[in-house]
Amino acid sequence: MTITNVTTGVAATSSSAGSNSVSTATTSTGGDFNTFLNLLTTQLKNQDPLDPMDSTQFAAQLATFSSVEQQTKTNELLDGMAAKLNLSNMSQLAGWVGQQARADMDVAYDGTPVTLFPTFDSAGDSARLVVRDQSGTIVASEAIPDGATSFDWKGTASDGSPLAAGTYSFEVQNLTDGTVVSTTPVESYGEIQEARGGSDDTILVFKGGIEVSASKITALRNG
Repeated sequence: MTITNVTTGVAATSSSAGSNSVSTATTSTGGDFNTFLNLLTTQLKNQDPLDPMDSTQFAAQLATFSSVEQQTKTNELLDGMAAKLNLSNMSQLAGWVGQQARADMDVAYDGTPVTLFPTFDSAGDSARLVVRDQSGTIVASEAIPDGATSFDWKGTASDGSPLAAGTYSFEVQNLTDGTVVSTTPVESYGEIQEARGGSDDTILVFKGGIEVSASKITALRNG
């Protein structure tokens, strides 16, 4: 009775572990470890006493047994390290919650004036703010004072009537002799209510369920 198949199984498990999670690798290797132990025990019980196992072969099998045991313990250690790393990442994300973050993003308007930070195209000789509702319809348009680095949007439509509470987006239309030559973004601050770790980037959630990638944040301040 040999254990060649067991050794092969361990190698296959180690190969597949590269594309699976640490916990999966631990489970697979642990299964091979128990199978190896059972086979070795059975082999010792059923060997011919008149023709016992060659000592060299037995030593090789014990070495393989030790290797499988070490692999199991290593995977258990990696699994524990991964869990601690996840907790560390969550702790870092918690620090975002409650902070005021600035970005080019939609705003959940509730009747309170919103401070906007426009950017301009130097090719234009004037600029105006364009406001769109959640469906993308333009609901307001107003001139932006020359050189304004920030101003308060009071939530009024083009005719001066108050807009309903809801989600709105903004852009600057840059004009030359009254003709739009380009559009540029408008930034605003919002309080972070949730931070979620993603595969590519951290996602920040603001009032109204507005989601913004952390890579788009240009400034942070205390809430």
